[in-house]
Amino acid sequence: MAEAVQPEVNSVEEILENTTIADVYKAAKQLDGVAKKTRLIESPFFSDMCGNNVFLKPENLQNTGSFKLRGAYNKISQLSDAEKKRGVITASAGNHAQGVAFAAQQLGAHAVICMPAITPILKVEATRALGAEVVLHGDTFDDAYEKSMELQKKKGYVYIHPFNDKEVLLGQGTTALEIIDELKDLDAILVPIGGGGFASGVALATKAVNPNVKVIGVEPEGAACMENSFARGKVSSLTAVDTVADGCAVKTPGDLTYAFCKKYLDQIITVSEMEIMSALLFLIEKHKLIAEGAGVLSLAALNKLPFKGKKVAAIISGGNIDISTISALIDKALIARGRVFCFSVLLPDKPGQLLNVSKVLAETNANVIKLEHNQSKVTDSFKKVVLEITVETNNHDHINKIIKAMNDAGYDVDKIY
Repeated sequence: MAEAVQPEVNSVEEILENTTIADVYKAAKQLDGVAKKTRLIESPFFSDMCGNNVFLKPENLQNTGSFKLRGAYNKISQLSDAEKKRGVITASAGNHAQGVAFAAQQLGAHAVICMPAITPILKVEATRALGAEVVLHGDTFDDAYEKSMELQKKKGYVYIHPFNDKEVLLGQGTTALEIIDELKDLDAILVPIGGGGFASGVALATKAVNPNVKVIGVEPEGAACMENSFARGKVSSLTAVDTVADGCAVKTPGDLTYAFCKKYLDQIITVSEMEIMSALLFLIEKHKLIAEGAGVLSLAALNKLPFKGKKVAAIISGGNIDISTISALIDKALIARGRVFCFSVLLPDKPGQLLNVSKVLAETNANVIKLEHNQSKVTDSFKKVVLEITVETNNHDHINKIIKAMNDAGYDVDKIY
C-alpha cells in the first residue's frame, strides 16, 4: 500500500483537537437516504462460542457491498461545485473503488479509478458500471497509486484517499452511530483495521457518544500495520504484508488515522489466517451471509476478547468477494477445522485391497469424496500402489479415529492435509 497522503489544510494535531461528534452527525445527515442503515443481527452461535452476547453489523449488505461508500460519499459531498466539475480520482482494486464511483455518480462528479492491470475483470466492470472511468496500470496497487497521483497532478482532479482523510473517516464513523442508536446498552464494538480510517471514525463516534463503550480494532497477523506503529510510537511501515484479508493488506497507516486510533482505540487484537477463514465459514454456515476476508476480522477476534457476559457489536465490513476466492477460502477453512482429510496409504498391488480400505472407512463413518489409485508413484517396487483418499470428516478427533482404525488394519497413513 502506498504511503499515506498528508491532510491538506490543517495539521494532524489541529484536526484531532477540533473534530467532534457534531462532525459525525453532519456526515450522517449527508448520508441519509444514501447509505443503508444496516440493522444489527443477534447471533446465538457466535454468542455461545465466545461467551458474550454478539450482534452482527452487516455492512456487507451495504450499497456497493461495504462500508467504504460512507466515507467516499461524505468526502465528495463536501466538495464545491468547481471541485466536482474538475472530477475526483483514487487508486483502488477493491471496495474503495466502488464507493468512490457510486458517490461520484450520485453527486454528479466525474470519477477516475486507477486499478492494477491484474484486477479481476468482475471488479473492473462493477466499477465501470457505476459510471467511473477505469485506468488499468501496472501489476500492483503501488503502480496504480503512482499513476493516480500522476493523473491528479496533470488533470487537477481532487484526490479521494481511502482512509487518511478527515471527511472519509467521519463518514465511516456513522456506522457507530447506528450501532449505538440501536443497542444503547452496548459494551464493546469490534472494528477491522486496514489503513485505519474505519477504526478512527468508529472509535471517535463511539467515545464521543458513550466513553464507557470499548472500541477494539482487529488486524490480520500478516498485516498488522497499526499495531506495529503503536509499538514503535510513530507511523511505521511493514516490510511486507501477507493475508487473505486483502482489504486490510496495508503496509503503512495514515498519520491522521494513527493519531485518531492512538487517542480513541482501547485495544488492538490480531488474528491468524486460519481464524479468519474459520470465521468466514461459520458466518456462511450459521447466518447464510457472504463476506470477504477483511469483512470477518471482527468475528475472528471474538474468542480473544478479555471479558465475558458483555454485549458486543462485531462489524462485518464488506462482502465483495469473487466465487473462486471464496471457494478456495472455504476449502482451507474446512481443512483447518478437520472437516476434510486427505491421506495416502501404500497397498499391495493385488485384488481386494481397495475393498478392505473402503470397509475400514465405512466403519469409521468417513465419507469418501475423492480417490486416486496410482501405481506410477511407487518407484521402488512394481508390486505396490499408492492410494490417495480424501474424505469428509466431523473434526480432528474423527480424523484421529480414522488414522487409528487404518493403523489397526495394518495400513501406514501418510497425512497429506
